[in-house]
Order: sequence, then structure tokens, then C-alpha cells
Amino acid sequence: MKLRKGSHNATELKFGIVVAKFNKFVTSKLLSSCIEGLTKYGVKEPAIKVVRVPGAFDIPLVARTMAQSSRFDAVICLGAVIRGDTPHFDYISAAASRGIGQAALDADVPIIFGVLTTDTVAQAIERADPAKFNRGGEAAKSAIEMATVIKTLRAEADRLTDHRQTSGSVKRRARRKR
Repeated sequence: MKLRKGSHNATELKFGIVVAKFNKFVTSKLLSSCIEGLTKYGVKEPAIKVVRVPGAFDIPLVARTMAQSSRFDAVICLGAVIRGDTPHFDYISAAASRGIGQAALDADVPIIFGVLTTDTVAQAIERADPAKFNRGGEAAKSAIEMATVIKTLRAEADRLTDHRQTSGSVKRRARRKR
């Protein structure tokens, strides 16, 4: 059995980050931690592109657009949806999570879900605090790992395809010589 896993060496990788402006007091901390996490593992700042969108509902479309551009090895989605007194939380959090998941499948590029869905403002602040949960940094780490494992799997598939093509042409030449 061969085990495949991603690494945390991100020196040659490029990342897109989509971050919601709504609840900016939380999302700005997530963004800072995310960028810090990427650079910690070797990503150069010019290899990071940040796009701000109005809210969490708007993240999936921009994430898919960035992922389909072929400019990024992974796209990170950051936002904060905090429960209020209405069912709005349920609709937005469900739409954001479903949309981000679908965007990843459509784009065939890792798209990381870094959208906080919390019951209270205090929970959101705690999860955005780099000294505590550091969800922005965790999203960066996940993006690096997913980007490297996908690169590994694709390189392996390419080698296998090349081997099969080479093997097939050798067999064809051998048959022609008979």
C-alpha cells in the first residue's frame, strides 16, 4: 500500500483568498492569520491574491472564478456568519457551504472552507484569534496540504499515462519488426 499525503512546503505555490467584508472585525483577523500561515510555509506575498466580497453568500462565485482561472494552486474562502434572531443565519451558512463545495468540484482545484459559523460574536472572535483557534492559519495550512497532495497525485497520473504511451509505442514497434 502506498500512502500519499500533502506536504507543507509551499515555496512554488500560488493562492487566491476570497474574504467577506461583512463582520470585518472577525474576517480581517482570519485574513491576517491566513497570510501569516501561508508565508510561514514559504509562500511569497506576490503569490497571494486577495479579493474582498460583500458577504459570505458572495464567496462561492468568486472562489470558483479564481479557481477556474488556472492561476492558483488553491483558493481559500474566509468569512464569518454569526447567528442572529432570524433564520437568515441558516440560509446564508447553508448557501455558502454548499456553494463553496460545488465550486471546488466544478473547478477541480482545492477550495478551502474557512467560513466561521458561530452562535455568538464572542465565539467568532475566539475562533479568529491567532492565539487561540486561529482558523485563518488553519485554512492556510489545509490549502497548502491540499495543493501539494493534488500536485503529487496529478504528477503520478501523468507519469503513469506517459509510461503507458511509451509502453504502447514500444509494443507497436516490436509488432512492426515481426
